Amino acid sequence: MDLASRYKGVVGFVFGNENSGSSEDSYVERLLDRISNGVLAEDRRTAIAELQSVVAESRAAQLAFGAMGFPVLMGVLKEEQDDVEMVHGALETLVSAVTSIDHAKGATNEVQPALMNTDLLSRESENISLLLSLLSEEDFYVRYYTIQILTVLLTNSPNRLQEAILSTPRGITRLMDMLMDREVIRNEALLLLTYLTREAEEIQKIVVFEGAFEKIFSIIKEEGGSEGGVVVQDCLELLNNLLRSNASNQVLLRETIGFDPLISILKLRGSTYSFTQQKTINLLGVLETINLLIMGGSEADPQKDSNKITNKTVLVQKKLLDYLLMLGVESQWAPIAVRCSALRCIADLVAGHPKNLDALSSKVLGEEPQVESALNSILRIILRTSSMQEFIAADHVFKNFCEKNKDGQAMLASTLIPQPNSMTHSPLDEDVNMPFGSMLLHGLALSESNGDLETCCRAASVLTHILKDNTLCKERVLRIELEAPMPSLGAPELLLHRIVRYLAVTSSMKDQDGKSGYSYVQPIILKLLVTWLADCPSAVQCFLDSRPHLTYLLELVSNTSSTVYVRGLAAVLLGECVIYNKSSESGKDGFSIADAISQKIGLTSYFLKFDEMQRSFLFSSVKPAQSHKPLTRSTASSMAEIEDVDESALSDEKNEDHPILTSIFDAQFVSFVKSLELYIRDNIVDVYSRPKSDVAVVPAEMEQKGGESDKDYIKRLKAFVEKQCSEIQKLLGRNATLAEDLASTGGSGHSQPELRVGSGSDRVQAEALRRDLQEASQRLEMLKAEKAKIESEASMYQNLAGKLESDLKSLSDAYNSLEQTNLHLEKEVKALKSGGTSTSPNIEAIKAEAREEAQKESEAELNDLLVCLGQEQSRVEKLSARLSELGEDVDKLLEGIGDDMGLPEDDEEEED
Repeated sequence: MDLASRYKGVVGFVFGNENSGSSEDSYVERLLDRISNGVLAEDRRTAIAELQSVVAESRAAQLAFGAMGFPVLMGVLKEEQDDVEMVHGALETLVSAVTSIDHAKGATNEVQPALMNTDLLSRESENISLLLSLLSEEDFYVRYYTIQILTVLLTNSPNRLQEAILSTPRGITRLMDMLMDREVIRNEALLLLTYLTREAEEIQKIVVFEGAFEKIFSIIKEEGGSEGGVVVQDCLELLNNLLRSNASNQVLLRETIGFDPLISILKLRGSTYSFTQQKTINLLGVLETINLLIMGGSEADPQKDSNKITNKTVLVQKKLLDYLLMLGVESQWAPIAVRCSALRCIADLVAGHPKNLDALSSKVLGEEPQVESALNSILRIILRTSSMQEFIAADHVFKNFCEKNKDGQAMLASTLIPQPNSMTHSPLDEDVNMPFGSMLLHGLALSESNGDLETCCRAASVLTHILKDNTLCKERVLRIELEAPMPSLGAPELLLHRIVRYLAVTSSMKDQDGKSGYSYVQPIILKLLVTWLADCPSAVQCFLDSRPHLTYLLELVSNTSSTVYVRGLAAVLLGECVIYNKSSESGKDGFSIADAISQKIGLTSYFLKFDEMQRSFLFSSVKPAQSHKPLTRSTASSMAEIEDVDESALSDEKNEDHPILTSIFDAQFVSFVKSLELYIRDNIVDVYSRPKSDVAVVPAEMEQKGGESDKDYIKRLKAFVEKQCSEIQKLLGRNATLAEDLASTGGSGHSQPELRVGSGSDRVQAEALRRDLQEASQRLEMLKAEKAKIESEASMYQNLAGKLESDLKSLSDAYNSLEQTNLHLEKEVKALKSGGTSTSPNIEAIKAEAREEAQKESEAELNDLLVCLGQEQSRVEKLSARLSELGEDVDKLLEGIGDDMGLPEDDEEEED
């Protein structure tokens, strides 16, 4: 046998040579020979008992058994199932062979016989099939030892065992039947199924098909629900394995037995003040199950979103919100781990679900007359709790409540009404009857009297959620004024200015006392200011109304003693004062802020603040969503005993990544800051690429010199302006190129140059081309207007020419009539001449006189007409030249004019 020879070689390697340990080797060999070749049944039973004893105590015997014993004992199990005592002995020996012996810890590289035996036994799928068949035996010990062997095999060789079980007919069915067996076997089968279903999706489906949900909840009910022992924990772990990232199993649970058995486990029975460690673990297991249902399935599952919404709807309909509020808010005697987990479930239950958001906002806690809104109670936890974990969990509720819920944000913002001084400076214990907003402002203003900046920063975190992406709420809160601590200290102060003052106080207190506990206060307040000023010009204007604010912010960015996050967020806040600045007032406009950054910090140093923050641990390792570790036996104790962050561990100044910052700087905020950084870089470059509109320079040489003519003065001014424009363009180009280089250099590690506009010189050239295009457009409009005017005049003159043509034609007709009359008279004269010559002198005289008179009259009229025609001809020539410049076809416009005007003149010339 290959395997046997290999194991014999291993034995020799472990004990130095083949003779070492030969006594155990030979002893095991003799026992195996007695078992396989013995004649007497009693002798064989004795041999197998001795074999079990030596294998359980000796590692060398375990190795020797692995080399030659498995075929013998598997043969016993296969062929001698009627001999119960032999089967018992064989199974017990197999259990001993695969169980590690921890008499003394050897070297780390020492061979582990139990692991080698496990590997050998699981290699043959027939061995697994044989063991699974033994689960159907009536004998209790046979089933018990078999399930123990399978559990060990699964621990050491999970993949092989899973494949073998799946390939064995009714393999899972036999295991599921064990859940209805006696308690000891049931518990072992429960553990085995828990291991099997952690990763194997196919096994999960078969287990659910075999009625796992009904059996699990039946066992939990039998064991006493949350008051039960470790068996309840194992049942919940199995349930979570079946539901984790599996939408189809979640739908099956919802549509078959429903969520009622699960929710009923959360009902606190007996003494609600008593929370043992096991009860805490059981409740955490149920809350994990609820969290899995809220998630809806794996990210790749197309049914995830619809399943998530349906699960959330059904869970709230089943009154789950009431039980969660009882555990997380009202039961302050519950362990911190349970309260935090319940609060996280509340937050996830209402996220993105309008009906559940309304349900939470309408919930009231307590009994008459001491009733209070659930949101007020959660806010009080935030302001009062001494546990950072509980603050983070409660803050998560408000984050999810306000996310894309403008109505909810407006409802909370509408309650932000300042209270009189007498209530503002009262202890937190006296805020029971305050509305939500007044309690929040109370927390913000409380530090004024006792220096409680931690409470202030917690209230600031809640206010951040209320203002996020809601311009109306930002404008509303911007008008809130807080009274001075004492009337003698001055007029009321705007809330925004008060928060900036707290920021300055925080940094000074840290510098004086060196309290690293304040390392998270400044970032939280800065996050509020960054969120408030984002896309809100009026907030930027209000921030800059107090000149010390800008000075302090510039100092904060340059302060080397501040953390990376403080300097980075302060730089973002400065950038918002540039990009969201709509002011035209000198000293407060975006250009002035950019100049102040350049002079006080330097653009290179300023952009480096962004890069330092982007390279920090929180920004570089941020995850899209918090992934909770599955609750198993190995992790349950540590999760149940979750306590607060050790404050002494925070005294190290190098520890800048406070646990609260990990939750405050979530993926959404980090992504927002990164996108804002790119916008700030490009906008500052753009500021340096264009001139200030309100700057006017009038040099002395622009004045007119004595004796200089207006024409020369205008020519000199034009040359001066052209020269200045050229120099300004060059300066803007150099400025923009410098700013572009600084922006790209500062963000070389994390910025995306392909998203930016071209270089600075390109920006200036584009600006010049834009202005040239605008001027050309204006000139084109003027030419179009002039063209329309000329076309109107041409039309008018065309009509006048037509009228003159008509008059000329009438005159021509009259002249022709006169010629006809003249011819008629000449004929009459000739006739008279032929009749007699006595009167001829008189006739000739009359004829000459009439002709002269007619010729004079005709010449006078023709002269007048020629004068008019000459004038019209000059006008037409001028109009024709202008129309030709404008691109019009003059011949086409004059077509048909004067075609018939030459005939009368020709007749007249002939007659002359």
